[in-house]
Amino acid sequence: MVSEKSKNLARLAVEALEDKKGEDIKVIDITEVSVLADYFIIASGMNKNQVQALADNVEETLSKAGSPSRQVEGYQTANWVLMDFGDVIVHVFDSENRIFYDLERIWRDGRLVDVSSLC
Repeated sequence: MVSEKSKNLARLAVEALEDKKGEDIKVIDITEVSVLADYFIIASGMNKNQVQALADNVEETLSKAGSPSRQVEGYQTANWVLMDFGDVIVHVFDSENRIFYDLERIWRDGRLVDVSSLC
């Protein structure tokens, strides 16, 4: 069962991604298939600068909400930025790497969440 805190963090992360024009934002509830987290959030940016801006905005928004990231990987290259906020893990890809790694397929056993249901 997803906690209210996780749901709120996921909502804030999605809003931060939308604010910087993140593309094809997907939220996957992985509580039934993994103990890693409650949610995976996946989004795309058009180029390195946008991928970094998306990551920066998520980091800033969730930190202000009292949940700084535990770890950030891939920020410098900005092909795939992985941000671990505990129960919420955010992946920001450039378009090419999103297609290549296809996390949606890998985590298809999770439940795709309608973004509007987080509000």
